[in-house]
Amino acid sequence: MAQNTAEKTSVTMLGLGAMGAALARAWLADGHPLTVWNRGPARAAALAAEGAKDAATAAEAVAANTMIVVCLLDDTSVEEVLAGTDLVGKDLVNLTTSTPGQARARAEWARERGARYLDGGIMAVPPMIGVPEAGGYVFYSGSREVFERHQETLSVPAGTNFVGEDAGFAALHDVALLSAMYGMFAGAAHAFALIRKEDIDPTALAPLLADWLVSMAPAVHQTAQQLRSGDYTKGVVSNLAMQVAGTPTFLSTAEQQGVSPELLTPYFELMRRRLAEGSGEEDLTGVIDLLVDDRS
Repeated sequence: MAQNTAEKTSVTMLGLGAMGAALARAWLADGHPLTVWNRGPARAAALAAEGAKDAATAAEAVAANTMIVVCLLDDTSVEEVLAGTDLVGKDLVNLTTSTPGQARARAEWARERGARYLDGGIMAVPPMIGVPEAGGYVFYSGSREVFERHQETLSVPAGTNFVGEDAGFAALHDVALLSAMYGMFAGAAHAFALIRKEDIDPTALAPLLADWLVSMAPAVHQTAQQLRSGDYTKGVVSNLAMQVAGTPTFLSTAEQQGVSPELLTPYFELMRRRLAEGSGEEDLTGVIDLLVDDRS
């Protein structure tokens, strides 16, 4: 452990699953005095063997330090674990995956109990924690004061990105990026399905697919600019009418290859709906407004 331990912020870590344990070990490796607690005592004992203090109860762990980091199964677990603990004067950093609404409610819950609150959305998997070159980071939102006070400590396991004082914004950014990821995975799944029964090596398609997705990714910047300006026709290369006209080819190819089009048809249907509204000269950006309107 680093010799300058006394200069490092003391941290309490509640929850030692794969992610919680990775966070804990990163702080230990950087010389931070660490108090841990976990419902299953074996994981806490393992961290204690590495230099952490193993608290007997969650209340004891909370009492040990001002900076309290929580990484549990879900929002309900956070409330259960923190019930009966004294949060007055504590800086509560909640890294439990939640919805924006849950984060906002948890921030108010913490405020009512005398705590300052910071919510986090982790954009990394456990092996990336404590490895700066891996590129992992955490979205933070809520108390700017708490973030600035502990930014150096929070930067030890992964990079930090403060996205606003609305406590729900970290969770919202987290889910927005992961939603885009799953959409990408869906497209890749369809692409591999198309060649599945052919004499085409999927490992030969993979680099072509990866390069293509990378080359298309910058289109999100134009989408963002169009959303900001409200002009969905600016900078259009292939307009909506042209793209809708091409969709039968994708559906026919899927049929010929014996592949279900179910990953593509919802998006194609939105494209057709937007075109029916007379938006043929636009980019695909107008589809976003259909999604928002459907939820209002």
